Amino acid sequence: MTPMVGLLIAWGILTGILIILLIYKSTLTMHEDDSIFLNETESQMHKDQVEVLAKMKKLTPIVKVLGALSGAMILVIAGLFIYQGLNGATTLQ
Repeated sequence: MTPMVGLLIAWGILTGILIILLIYKSTLTMHEDDSIFLNETESQMHKDQVEVLAKMKKLTPIVKVLGALSGAMILVIAGLFIYQGLNGATTLQ
C-alpha cells in the first residue's frame, strides 16, 4: 500500500465521521426552538432545550477540529499528488 492510498483511506474515514456528526448536529438543531414561552407545567420542554444546547456546545468544537483536519489532509494529498506528478515527469525525459 502506497502512502497516497493510506492517506486517501484515512481522509475518507475522517470525512465520513465528519459527515455523520454534521447529520447528527442537524437533527439536533431541528429540535431546537428559537424561543419558547413556558409556564410552570411545561418545564420538561425547558429541560429538553437545555439538553439540546448542551449537546450542541459539546459537538461544535469536535466538528470544527474534524473539518480542519479533513481540509488539511486533502491539501496534503493534493500536494503529494502534484509532487509525485512532477517527480514522474522529470524522470521520464
